[in-house]
Amino acid sequence: MKRFLRVLSLAAVLVMSAAVLFGCGQGGSESGGNENGGNESKDKVTLGYVEWDSEIASTHVVKNVLQDMGYDVDAQAVDAGIMWTGIGEGDFDAIVSAWLPGTHADYYAKVEDKVENLGPNLEGAKIGLVVPSYVTIDSIEELNGVKDQFGGKIVGIEPGAGIMSATEKAIADYGLDYSLQDSSSPAMAAALKTAVENNEWIAVTGWTPHWMFAEWDLKYLDDPNGDYGGAEHIDTIVRPGLKDDNSEAYEMLNNFYWTPDDMNAVMLDIQNGMSPDEAAQKWIADHQDTVESWIPQA
Repeated sequence: MKRFLRVLSLAAVLVMSAAVLFGCGQGGSESGGNENGGNESKDKVTLGYVEWDSEIASTHVVKNVLQDMGYDVDAQAVDAGIMWTGIGEGDFDAIVSAWLPGTHADYYAKVEDKVENLGPNLEGAKIGLVVPSYVTIDSIEELNGVKDQFGGKIVGIEPGAGIMSATEKAIADYGLDYSLQDSSSPAMAAALKTAVENNEWIAVTGWTPHWMFAEWDLKYLDDPNGDYGGAEHIDTIVRPGLKDDNSEAYEMLNNFYWTPDDMNAVMLDIQNGMSPDEAAQKWIADHQDTVESWIPQA
């Protein structure tokens, strides 16, 4: 009897083991479905970006499109210097936040020979000093004459951002008796909001596209010296070898191109309370034809 029970127990164990193995096989099959083994995640793609409202919008749209394609995407918010060092050293697979030819020129020059520039993903960008339209001066040259109204300060964003370097240069070139206040992109926008609501004078480091131009009546101060450069474009930069490693991700990034109006729509949804991913998914759902043009066809 004992021998019979031992045989019966062994048989039960074997049956259970087979069931587990079969179940694991079934699980793998359920995650499959594409020609490379299914809908399971493809290789990981790491994106770097600076926390400008514009780049939060673009990076999360790209992130969500790549995820829909089956990629495991890690989007990392970093300072501009770290973003450029990261793409230069291959720590990031791609960035879609390269403001050229002016804002990120110094960063780009250091890594230009180590990366591949896929060209603009958005054109018509601009940076400069921004003030509410009710401010009665129109040029940076006039700032010293109204220093008291501005409190002798310019509200900036994160230290190390290209626009901050341009502003430091403008302060020197124009001989401005102003201090540049380090801040962050959200804090700059919050300070601008408070000033506008109280009809106060404020000068901030600003850029286009940005949702603040849709929210308030603003203007750029003229820059006769050209310290902020002219029209800019935002480029997509990838590490060498991405095309060989992840050809579909590379092609999607190469095809990625949208307009300031597209970007503004995502930025406004984020400003109005959506998470970056929610705003990106909404835009993607509403612009399927555009998104399909980015995705390589089998």
